[in-house]
Amino acid sequence: MSALQYRDIGAPLEIVDIARPTPGPGQVVLQVTAAGVCHSDLHIIEASAADYRFGPLPMTLGHEAAGTVAAVGPGVEHFKLGTPVLVYGPWGCGVCHECSYGRENYCTHPDGVRPPGIAVDGAMAEYLLVDSERHLIPLGDLDPIQAVALTDAGLTSYHAVKRALPRLGAGSFALVIGVGGLGHIAIQIIRALGAARVIAVDISPEKLDLARTMGADHVVIGDSAAEQTIRSITAGRGVDAVFDFVGSQTTAEIAGRVAGTHAEITVVGVGGGAVPVGYRRLAFEASVRSTFWGSRGELWEVVDLARTGRLQVEVETHPLADAAEVYARLARGEVLGRAVVVP
Repeated sequence: MSALQYRDIGAPLEIVDIARPTPGPGQVVLQVTAAGVCHSDLHIIEASAADYRFGPLPMTLGHEAAGTVAAVGPGVEHFKLGTPVLVYGPWGCGVCHECSYGRENYCTHPDGVRPPGIAVDGAMAEYLLVDSERHLIPLGDLDPIQAVALTDAGLTSYHAVKRALPRLGAGSFALVIGVGGLGHIAIQIIRALGAARVIAVDISPEKLDLARTMGADHVVIGDSAAEQTIRSITAGRGVDAVFDFVGSQTTAEIAGRVAGTHAEITVVGVGGGAVPVGYRRLAFEASVRSTFWGSRGELWEVVDLARTGRLQVEVETHPLADAAEVYARLARGEVLGRAVVVP
């Protein structure tokens, strides 16, 4: 079968022919119908040899996956051949304290979370081996190309917003920094779950147009005047919840400066920044958290929300043969919303 692999540190991505996987006990093989292209993958292919902390190479990329059940191993009882499914990506051990609550994204096993496309072979291929049927979510009649981003971009955004719901009531302001694959979904989730007015910040006018389309009440260009503009929109009191989907030092500091009293700041992006915390470094009683992905139960909730029609993922589709160039475009900031590869 064909697969997009990262084969060695610093090497270009390559389409190769590899063996189709065979399921073992409890495992499922999917014929992939859609695979999401995520900015997180760039951290894999751009890591130096000293900083590489991912799966063994060569490795097939792709941690957002939709497919149909093509083969099952002994003990798999809940999914018939041909069933369309989504894949819950943060695979944990299944038995530790966090996993027992479905929070496999925070698995405490010494081996840690082992997602496809990050720790083991992923979905940028014709077939994907899934380690356990508990990691499958029925897709039903949802379009896999539209739905595949729910497994990370949707789930990660949903988890971040859900934790901050007490701050998203009537009269509140929510700030979304970065209107990319996650941010444009987060705007819709805030509108669906809360009553906050949404302020979106990005350096791209095109992405701010997308933010308006997705329901943002205010859009702000991410220049040196952004902080003052946000303060003006909130009549000086600051925002009640910040969702930073960039996570750079610049955006983290902006998040800290515009957060109001009792605000919740959630740093989701992996840009390496940190929010300054300390006496009078933040507004009183403001809190900061970082998050990673979401729970299995929350993915069910995201899918249910999508079934209501209140989540619309901006997607562009590409064949597997063009996947390497799609990653190059993503690195240049040329992808609007989410890119999806259809093997």
